[in-house]
Amino acid sequence: MDALAQIGGPLAALGLVGLLLAHDRWVRLGGLALAAGGGMLAAATFAPRVGPASLAITVVTVLVSASVLIVVLRRWPWLLPVLALACVPARLPFTLSNSNYSSFILLYVVITAATLVLALETYRGDRRSRELGPLAWPVAGFVVWSALSLLWSIDVRRGATELDAALLPFTFLALALARLRWSRRLLQGLLLQLVSMALVFALIGAYQHETGQLYWNPKVINSNAYRPFFRVNSVFWDPSIYGRFLVLAILACLALVVTRVGRPWLALLTCAIGALWVGLFLSYSQSSFTALVVGVVAAALVSWHRRAATPLVLMAMLIVPVALLAPQARAKMLDGSKSNLNSITSARSTLVEHGIRIAVHHPVVGVGIGGFRRAYADLTGLSGRDLRKAASHTTPVTVAAEEGLVGFVLFLWLLAASLLVTFRRAGPTFPGRVQLVCALSLTAIAVHSLFYADFFEDPMTWSFLAIAVASPLALPGEASTISGGAVGSGVVGTPPQ
Repeated sequence: MDALAQIGGPLAALGLVGLLLAHDRWVRLGGLALAAGGGMLAAATFAPRVGPASLAITVVTVLVSASVLIVVLRRWPWLLPVLALACVPARLPFTLSNSNYSSFILLYVVITAATLVLALETYRGDRRSRELGPLAWPVAGFVVWSALSLLWSIDVRRGATELDAALLPFTFLALALARLRWSRRLLQGLLLQLVSMALVFALIGAYQHETGQLYWNPKVINSNAYRPFFRVNSVFWDPSIYGRFLVLAILACLALVVTRVGRPWLALLTCAIGALWVGLFLSYSQSSFTALVVGVVAAALVSWHRRAATPLVLMAMLIVPVALLAPQARAKMLDGSKSNLNSITSARSTLVEHGIRIAVHHPVVGVGIGGFRRAYADLTGLSGRDLRKAASHTTPVTVAAEEGLVGFVLFLWLLAASLLVTFRRAGPTFPGRVQLVCALSLTAIAVHSLFYADFFEDPMTWSFLAIAVASPLALPGEASTISGGAVGSGVVGTPPQ
């Protein structure tokens, strides 16, 4: 089965080149077919063994659901981002062949339908191409290299899983979102949906904190019994993912505040930020708080320029003592059984250190996509259940170790290009605010991925990339700012088709 996956990786890479970069519709259709076929070959190495009846039920369910969604998305294309955002928290646990899984099941169905719509539109003569605009080459470079690295991966099964669970489907999602005809009303509606969802999740988190009841994750439930504080995860699998979602909602509100949104909405946005911060605090996610601090600093620099210097210095003076007052950091610093740095970072410093050693030992092409855990185990002698401790927590180190200097440079290119595109266009106009939301969100996700390796595995990353390149085309030259009347009339109602 590994051989099939190692054939599927290069096929998917070849198909992505045609899909992302070509202009001819037949080349793009062929590229889509190759990418999908390569993904199916890769899936052979990790697909659970099920009986014919279970397989038939699964296939029929997916096909029927996707068919219904195709009709819906053809009739109301604006529903794609609405449905995708609604499915982002739904990383559902399920059992198959006596094995436990946690996956974006609902989101994958939506992406399947959106990809088939893309194929249908291209087949019927739609000449749109290079939907990702200035990010088309950076995205293609990184994703194609990642798929190719399956050829030399030392853990083909895990590499194939990463390819099929994140890189391929989320690339398709980004393309589908970038093809939409974005409007002010749709973008405002998505902002309202994001903040509303985050407020509901924060309320659920507060309820969990008061009742002591958690959902989904037995690891967090067990660890809370031995901590001096109680972490909540709301409807998410992991408290850090819950915290990151709240951070994105906070920064979206903050982008409107710092660009002088209409006064009637300033109080509502400020209250929303406060409520979301309380929910974030209960997650006790150090990575999420760090991402929030960097996002706030970035927002201040964009808004105030040099005037931000004084408040930023004051903020920096407050960050360390406030962080030390947090129960998580204080408890770990007082634990003398480990070094302070390794304790405060939950053993991440050791993972980073060994990850760098792996990258140094395989400098050019790395150990291949998905190979970090096995390379770490070979380096440190871990085996059995201890292998779980080898999971990477830092995206740049993981990329350097798995994909070598080539992949690391491509990752930096993609990150730099996306931040340059978004921050350069940020401003007080409506399109500028959209770009600022994307810029701050991508910055926060990138910072969060330094402590929780989930940059490319987060569909929000790809969604913000798509919106960043597509919205300026849909909203060219708009100079009006958001006023109370504009927001009020734009959020409510049905977005135009």
